[in-house]
Amino acid sequence: MNIGQAASTSGVSQRMIRHYEKIGLIPPPLRRDSGYRDYADADVHRLRFVANARDLGFPIEEIRALLDLWQDRGRSSGDVKALALARAEELGRKAMALQAMKTTLETLAHACHGDTRPDCPILDRLTR
Repeated sequence: MNIGQAASTSGVSQRMIRHYEKIGLIPPPLRRDSGYRDYADADVHRLRFVANARDLGFPIEEIRALLDLWQDRGRSSGDVKALALARAEELGRKAMALQAMKTTLETLAHACHGDTRPDCPILDRLTR
């Protein structure tokens, strides 16, 4: 299938498919005599794997490690679990940081009168 069909089937944009090829996350597909890329079902399956991993917050290097583990039939599931738990922990830290930012913004917004007066605790906080 061509890149448009691979994009449609996998849910990964053509631009991202080209990017993943460029950085070696997916192998370059075979080329037709016309020079167009020719994707196999296995390529689309790999693209879906990458997209699902991205949706779960894995960065590119960890996706690369997951792909290696996926292809290694002698792998230990413990290695995969360790990557997943480490990513979950990192996402938890980010969630806590985002919650703290949200709370701060809500507190500052509550303290702001939001009227025609020039004094603003939001701007005051940003200048510290």
